Amino acid sequence: MFRLRSTFRNPIRVLLILAACIVVAGIIIDRNTGEFTLQTAVGQTNDTLQTSEDFIHLERANRAFIDLVAHTRPAVVQITTRTQRTLTQQPGSPFRNDFYRFFFGPEFESTPDTQLQPARGLGSGVIVREDGYILTNNHVVEDVDDITVILANGREYDAELVGSDPAERNGGGTDLALIKIDEKDLPTLQFGDSDALEVGEWVIAIGSPLGFSQSVTRGIVSAKGRAEFSRRIPYSDFIQTDAPVNQGNSGGALINIRGELVGINTLIATAGGFSMGNIGLGFAIPSNMVQQLMPDLIEKGKVVRGWLGIYMSEVGHDLADKLQFASPRGVVVRRVIEDSPAEKAGIQPRDIILDFDGEPVRGLQHLMHTVAATKVGKSVKLTVLRGGTEEKQLTVKLVERTAEVVDRSEQRVLRVGLTESFAGIRVRNLTAAVAERYGYASDETGVIVTEVEAGSDAEKKGIRPGYLIQEMEWRPVADLETYSRLVEKLKEENKEKVLLYVKSPDGRGGGYVTVEVSTSDR
Repeated sequence: MFRLRSTFRNPIRVLLILAACIVVAGIIIDRNTGEFTLQTAVGQTNDTLQTSEDFIHLERANRAFIDLVAHTRPAVVQITTRTQRTLTQQPGSPFRNDFYRFFFGPEFESTPDTQLQPARGLGSGVIVREDGYILTNNHVVEDVDDITVILANGREYDAELVGSDPAERNGGGTDLALIKIDEKDLPTLQFGDSDALEVGEWVIAIGSPLGFSQSVTRGIVSAKGRAEFSRRIPYSDFIQTDAPVNQGNSGGALINIRGELVGINTLIATAGGFSMGNIGLGFAIPSNMVQQLMPDLIEKGKVVRGWLGIYMSEVGHDLADKLQFASPRGVVVRRVIEDSPAEKAGIQPRDIILDFDGEPVRGLQHLMHTVAATKVGKSVKLTVLRGGTEEKQLTVKLVERTAEVVDRSEQRVLRVGLTESFAGIRVRNLTAAVAERYGYASDETGVIVTEVEAGSDAEKKGIRPGYLIQEMEWRPVADLETYSRLVEKLKEENKEKVLLYVKSPDGRGGGYVTVEVSTSDR
């Protein structure tokens, strides 16, 4: 009795006991009437929920996703590769940048004192034709000796490379590849219209992340037309998605809710450093672009693109307002390459290209892809606006865009404005075109290194073409004129060594470096 009285004398304990009784008994207090109502039993609640209209809709949506996966997953394959060569990252490869990590599989490199060991790679692919044609990424199958395809049912096939479109800066493209296995009546995915995708639309990714084949994830389309990778992948026009994708998803399928292939998963952005985990930033090649490239891959083993021969920039809002455009459209020609189709057609710097082959030019990426898709050798009509008022009709005959053509044209650009050699280095002004080529910001200052004399101290210290010189003997170098004045001053002072501050294109090299000045320069 003492304990009972003590309990009821403590109001907090009383409240806790009453609350517990209410929870156990399932009592609900109706605030309007002040009455107590016994709660429905758990089993009865579930029965009610499962017959509610909202639950039925959820169950239908759930079943739709289950059926969608069951229908599409058999057309997605795992790809394993093997090569006797070490898989090192080559200079200039778009896969060097740690921030934009591609999903290539494990790499095993031999040490100098051992024999070369087989290196194995992992990726995914999508069957797009019943007779064995499979889409994947070029970086999954590039420079390998053997390609093995593992179907959803576990059967394995040797595959051959049919065609590829490497993502190289000069002459390169999308990082797409097409392989083939010797089999018929295979399950396939039908292409969907990637242009019709809407931001916020549900999508599903299927692939082999980290070797876990037939893995399925779901997300939404986060953005479209991502071209931020253009310095490394020239023809990037990616679909961005938050569907979780990881290492090994490369070449796998991005599917809409109608079970159609709308993209080939290609790369991810990570938090930086050497992280390779998913943070919800995946990028896929649009299906419409893939369909456009496939015929060339099948017939020629490569993608043939047209080349115009200009450097260009977007028409901004200020210029559009000045020209009384309803919205920005067209592109501004910044530079015309010597002896290019553009120069032969009469295109001039500061021209604004409004139409190409009868189609209004929406912007830089649109014109770039339109030119690339135009048949080589075709004569194309285009409209340019000159001087802000005069429209001119010009005709251009495109040539093929190859690495050799691009290299040759860029060398012509680099040769303009060379100075005399000093300390084994030749430089020129940092123009917008050169800054774009090497990946420098538009507001950078300095002079660009175009040549480094073989055997010079500058070469030994690691200075290379493309490096940016921003200081000389602690004095800022704004441009070529400033650099030339400082060189003359150093020659007068008979300096044996000169301190430079240099920056490398990838941001990893550079800093302060001292180079010897040759006797002929003093």
